[in-house]
Amino acid sequence: MNSMQKTYNPKDFESRIYADWMEKGEFTPDREKDKAEGKKPFTIVMPPPNVTGNLHMGHAMNNTLQDILIRFKRMRGYSALWIPGTDHASISTEVKVVEKLRKEGKSKDSLGREKFLEAAWAWTEEYGGNIKNQLKKLGVSCDWSRERFTLDEGLSAAVEEMFIRLYKKGLVYQGDRIINWCPHDKTALSDAEVEHEEQEGKMWTFRYPIDGEDDAIMISTTRPETIPGDLAVAVNPEDERYKDYVGKYAVIPVIERKIPIIADSYVESEFGTGAVKITPSHDPNDFEVGARHDLGQLLIMDEEARLNENAGKYCGLSREEARKAIVKDFDEGGYLVKIDDHHNAVGHCERCKTVIEPMLSKQWFVSMEELAKPALEAYEKGDLHFVPERFGKIYTHWLENIRDWCISRQLWWGHRLPVYYCDDCGEVMVSKEAVHTCTACGSQNIRQDEDSLDTWFSSALWPFSTMGWPDSTPDLDFYYPTDVLITGYDIIFFWVIRMVFSAIEITGELPFTDVYLTGLIRDEQGRKMSKSLGNGIDPLDVIDQYGADALRFTLITGSTPGNDMRFSYKRVESNRNFCNKLWNASRFVLMNLPEDFYDAKVITEKLHSEDRWILTRVDETIVEVQEKIEKYDIGMAAEAVHDFIWDEYCDWYIEMVKPRLYGDDIEDREVVYGVLLDVLEKILKMLHPFMPFITEEIYAFLPSTKEDLIVSSWPQSGVYKYDEDVEKISILREAIRGIRNAKAEMDIEPFRKSKLYLLTDDARAEVYDELKEHFANLANCTAIERIPDRDAVSDDVISVVVEKAELFLPMKDLVDYDKEAQRLKKDMEKTEAEIERAEKKLANENFVSKAKPEVVQKERDKLETHKENLKNLKERAAFVQKQLAD
Repeated sequence: MNSMQKTYNPKDFESRIYADWMEKGEFTPDREKDKAEGKKPFTIVMPPPNVTGNLHMGHAMNNTLQDILIRFKRMRGYSALWIPGTDHASISTEVKVVEKLRKEGKSKDSLGREKFLEAAWAWTEEYGGNIKNQLKKLGVSCDWSRERFTLDEGLSAAVEEMFIRLYKKGLVYQGDRIINWCPHDKTALSDAEVEHEEQEGKMWTFRYPIDGEDDAIMISTTRPETIPGDLAVAVNPEDERYKDYVGKYAVIPVIERKIPIIADSYVESEFGTGAVKITPSHDPNDFEVGARHDLGQLLIMDEEARLNENAGKYCGLSREEARKAIVKDFDEGGYLVKIDDHHNAVGHCERCKTVIEPMLSKQWFVSMEELAKPALEAYEKGDLHFVPERFGKIYTHWLENIRDWCISRQLWWGHRLPVYYCDDCGEVMVSKEAVHTCTACGSQNIRQDEDSLDTWFSSALWPFSTMGWPDSTPDLDFYYPTDVLITGYDIIFFWVIRMVFSAIEITGELPFTDVYLTGLIRDEQGRKMSKSLGNGIDPLDVIDQYGADALRFTLITGSTPGNDMRFSYKRVESNRNFCNKLWNASRFVLMNLPEDFYDAKVITEKLHSEDRWILTRVDETIVEVQEKIEKYDIGMAAEAVHDFIWDEYCDWYIEMVKPRLYGDDIEDREVVYGVLLDVLEKILKMLHPFMPFITEEIYAFLPSTKEDLIVSSWPQSGVYKYDEDVEKISILREAIRGIRNAKAEMDIEPFRKSKLYLLTDDARAEVYDELKEHFANLANCTAIERIPDRDAVSDDVISVVVEKAELFLPMKDLVDYDKEAQRLKKDMEKTEAEIERAEKKLANENFVSKAKPEVVQKERDKLETHKENLKNLKERAAFVQKQLAD
């Protein structure tokens, strides 16, 4: 029998084991064989990380959770499929490629579309494999043979099919709407791609003269830079202050353009002066007001958010420059009334953090009202579950308040819109195939739309496009819908909602039934990890130092669904120590087996109490771990198996059976071998989903193992139920812990032997008598003597109170009174010296009069403490002298 290495070193086997799993194809389910055997499918699709990204702690935690579930279900007999993949990440990748070209002295426009896409593909091929290799280091058991990329030919076909289907139903349309425009990335953004940051700003109140009258109306605004785009002043129709103003015209100061004063219920009378300017081309609410009152449009900014020729004298200024100039001009003209502090939320691009500009633009949209309804109903009916449940409120709120989704992006990297225009007659044609002839007028003056689709449009199809849709495939038939999605709570609206309504629309089914939402990983101080703070931690560095298993266990036991967690190296070290504990315990078991030992059996009829206890407890732990994983209480499941291994198996059972293991009774040793190995095998199986590498390595050394642990069955439970023995060992453990703690408190070495006096009832006395050899082995008790009452022992004892019993340890057995007398003498001399020092200090008038009162009081408190300590030492010394005299 090959022996395990003396010390645990994950570098010795982690890469080897992963390569072995890959070579044997153990991540790839045999679909047809599984179907024939009646196995149920269990499917997860990996949230596709950006192709140019690197593994960060969030990825590590998210993928560890998925791996735990897929390994667990594989062992439970499911046909378990985990589909991996990556996302082309249109804006992120394009920005990186543009930056690379800039450093090379090139530009996107100078290259042209085709050459730019060649550069983008080259970038993707160079950097795209990073995260895949990093995930392998983590130990993920996804089916790499089914790996997908959102720009794959098959997935691109799915995107085109989805777009065309929605277009034919009238759910995709092109229109002039207010969109979120990022001046830095020069592209439209969906509402979900905008982060609103609370900040302190200003509210300006200006005086707009009434045309032809010696009067004015006061308007309040937080955006003076958009004044050149004003097309009306609006008031609430119920506001008595402004009834006589409605129907008149106001004059925009400095610009000298007349605009109507209108009444609209959109206006809040309590906001500012109750009169607001309406800028339909630069505010989504103003756009709606403008449409209701047929105000038209006036776009005053370009794609860099600089004011254009429609802004008159302010043309060419940035938003910030225009704001300063307009406020200055209005102030000098006497039109600035006041400036107030104002707290508001400002939208920023979630990628580059630039303040977004609401802007009128011709874009492509998905009409959301019809698609949102079934997605909302699925949750309300209980068909879709969130873990934790509270995130269902975010899901419903977003769907109840959803706006049409802007899906066109002014980017080249991504899925190009399958839309063609005839430049002669203006016909719009949507087609999978390239269009060369206009279907309306026959012209060949055709051009394809330059824009690409929002990255999330392709990601929304991920659960079924990865399985071959729109084709009808065996995978789609067997593995779809998937079972659970594990993702961060920050992309419920980005991704989760879009997958749900897309799947219902296309497949008629939910894409998954459960959504497990993770929190963020923060540093030890609770701060979000970021480059700017310099507190980011590379998971690969942690793996290199501590091993993948220790990192995985740290990420899982430190997290609960939906809550942020703090990452700590101390916890990683602790979990590496746990690996070491398991390694040493396993090695101890295997080293004590006979050379020719190949078959471990539990010899039921010859079991001792401790054997029956550990067999029952491992059964109970299997059930507990299984139930917690199935309820997505994954961190608690990990802790349950950890506590059983460390405490009950290693610290108690192995220590209990060492005398039998080293004893002369060969038959009893066989009993111990059987139980040790049976429990160890179950331990390794339970722990495998959490710590796959160390468990696979140890499992290979067990006698009679014929297959890899990864494809073995989940351990059977319900085999043993010895409740009486569980209670007996519980009594034993409580008593021994009490004895050990008492010795520690008295500074008595654990190995000191003593007699044990027992005060308890008959039933409990029988348990102590039955298990007396364990008291000798684990608590160094030379004998157990039952006593009728407390008076049966002297005062010179240590008392330990446990449930339904009181234990007494004679001090004379535990303490060397000569040494104790010497120690007490030294302590008394030291304490007397401290008293003398303090008394001299307090007798010094200079100290008492000049020192701060609190310092003097502190010194007096010290003196009293020393005197009390001396009193106690003298009492103890007198007691010791009495014992010596006796």
